[in-house]
Amino acid sequence: MEQIYARLRKRARQIVSHYPPPDFYQDHSFANELSRQYFETNPVIAELRGFVAKNIEDDFGHGLEHAIKVAVEAGALMIIENKLAGYSDDLNNRRVIIVQCAGLLHDIKRKQKNHAIQGAAYARKVLKIYPLNPDEVEDICRAIRNHEAFKSTVEANTLEGALVSDCLYDADKFRWGPDNFTDTVWAMVTFFKIPVSKFMKLYPRGMERLSKIKSTFRTRTGKKYGPPFIDIGLAIGEELLKVINTEFAHLL
Repeated sequence: MEQIYARLRKRARQIVSHYPPPDFYQDHSFANELSRQYFETNPVIAELRGFVAKNIEDDFGHGLEHAIKVAVEAGALMIIENKLAGYSDDLNNRRVIIVQCAGLLHDIKRKQKNHAIQGAAYARKVLKIYPLNPDEVEDICRAIRNHEAFKSTVEANTLEGALVSDCLYDADKFRWGPDNFTDTVWAMVTFFKIPVSKFMKLYPRGMERLSKIKSTFRTRTGKKYGPPFIDIGLAIGEELLKVINTEFAHLL
């Protein structure tokens, strides 16, 4: 079974390679690069990244690589949204670090039931030793609590706190585009040891759920650039389905 999924993953990655990157990266290259610089140079982020690397489980499609992508792109969204709102550079810099902390920790309890709630509670304990004030810790934990799709959310106390939640959510859901077929889905089916026949039965439901994500993006930037991420993911999924039904039909 693992060999079949390895072959499927290889074909999926070949399909993904034929698609251009989502426009978000081209149109907002400066914000993405600036967020990356924050991520790589800030001492708080460096320490927290080390903690996450030691404590996150990497065999479920939501490990360290996923957390880093979400953290950096949540930071980019924060930069863009703060500029649109006219916030000062000093505030912007600090809020990028806050949302990157949320990005690193958001799936730290991914394998647990109600992982967003469990992750928020765990993050609150972890962050006690970091140089963050209580309001910043609250914003991080609330963002983690609110990052799941199709689940109820808890309202933030401030507009700034709401933006942390919204940027984290959108960056996490960007991963439902091409990343879904390069990494996430294969890690999950392998971890759960799902038979290929069952995987194919679940495929239409997965595509339907993927399509529904398009309407859930929260920031202005996410609402503009999130649906194209999902459209690419849907196109990849449809193309992969054709490959499965032809090249892998004898294995189903």
